Amino acid sequence: MKLAGVIVTWVALLLGTAVAADLPRSSPEEQGLSSGVISEFVAAADKFDSMNSLMIVRHGHVIVEGWWTPYDRESRHSLYSLSKSFTSTAVGIAIAEGKLKLDDEVLKAFPDAAPAEVSGQLKSMRLSDLLRMNTGHQTEPPRTGDSWIKTFLAHPVPFKPGTHFLYNTSATYMQSAMVQKATGQTVLDYLKPRLFEPLGIENPTWEMSPEGIATGGYGLSVRTEDIAKFGQLYLQRGKWNGKQLVQSEWVDAATARQTSNGSNPASDWDQGYGYQFWRCRNGAYRGDGAFGQYCIVMPEQDTVIAITSGLRDMQAVLNLIWDKLLPAMQSAPVTANKEAQAELKKQLTKLTVRMPVSIDKPSKSFGKKYVFKANDLKIDSVVLRAGDDDKTTVLDLKIDGADEKIVCGNGRWEKGKLAFGPLTAQPAAAAGAWTAEDTFTAKLCFYETPFLVTVQLKVNGDELELSSQANVGFGPQKAVKIAGTAAP
Repeated sequence: MKLAGVIVTWVALLLGTAVAADLPRSSPEEQGLSSGVISEFVAAADKFDSMNSLMIVRHGHVIVEGWWTPYDRESRHSLYSLSKSFTSTAVGIAIAEGKLKLDDEVLKAFPDAAPAEVSGQLKSMRLSDLLRMNTGHQTEPPRTGDSWIKTFLAHPVPFKPGTHFLYNTSATYMQSAMVQKATGQTVLDYLKPRLFEPLGIENPTWEMSPEGIATGGYGLSVRTEDIAKFGQLYLQRGKWNGKQLVQSEWVDAATARQTSNGSNPASDWDQGYGYQFWRCRNGAYRGDGAFGQYCIVMPEQDTVIAITSGLRDMQAVLNLIWDKLLPAMQSAPVTANKEAQAELKKQLTKLTVRMPVSIDKPSKSFGKKYVFKANDLKIDSVVLRAGDDDKTTVLDLKIDGADEKIVCGNGRWEKGKLAFGPLTAQPAAAAGAWTAEDTFTAKLCFYETPFLVTVQLKVNGDELELSSQANVGFGPQKAVKIAGTAAP
């Protein structure tokens, strides 16, 4: 954000007014929740060391907002499967405009992509089955090849559509494809004038498939406040600034229990599924994405909670909401505690992803070049050296033949752009320190995603062990270790 924008934002916050299309701000107490309770919640959430951002909206007002540095209010964040709820919204709008119907047969939308042999089960699959994750598949169709549509339609459908719940990201892709077929626009372009622009969601991005269709089930990136606005729109049953953006009937149907998906009363993944929304305990519902990207709507409490995070245990943060926040929500304003308000504001400004902590007397072994044999990380060589000042340490790497420079802040996050392992070049921040006499630890935070990679260099004379481990991922989470030797 430019300086002028920062000044406008702070003036607006001080005056208690909203900025442009941002949601209005208020103190927690004015909206029936004490700052002390929120402070306890934030402290407990901070212990996960996995939180990226938090925004709580009560009675239409933002009462708390925080970002764990290097995450910030202006950067977009990958939503993963929270994208599904936006795709569902596009379907709902297209139905309201007469471009689609719930009973539309999937196969009829793509006759040229049909397999050589078409089963009766595939013929009977409808758009409503895609929305409810009741496609009749036993396993999820892979998203491979030049046409994900053809791959989807060729996948076996052993169950009668509408009778078998299977969480199925490929089904959401087919919703995206059906919207594009019916409207001539990707879901991103279709939603821009109908949803994103009215809500003041600027510059959303969405990943595309090889056949030029938005991925639908994942790939959307927006800001934390954009997530909160989306939830507030649904809380208001589709109405925004006096205009009905999404039909109220669609909001009611999409967030209702459309299908059963389990029976565990203690699990927020067993409370039923709507049209790309999960039902929650305590009368709430949510859109959610991998590793804890949440848009939680609590109609009975007139509350929306937006969270981005890198959690392995996604249930834990929901439990925290039900245990700490929910019981404290009052229908009327509560007495303000100025000290608690000041403490909460201070707490929110100091939130940060944990950085490596330096020992008192590190060896600071700098300058040697270590080379590696072929390895999974594709690291050819590394040189650890002091930065231009005492506030930075630099890792000079050659990765898959390309030079990569990682500038680590000492006791602070140093922002830049980098690639590491499977993560392609993108905005990132790095912090590092000598955490043992022979070990330099760097943390690489890809702050438009949930991913945090910890890299350790353990030096032993002419030998070096480099280990790398991500905080979360879709595969095994074991650290990858490679051994290097000093170059002659």
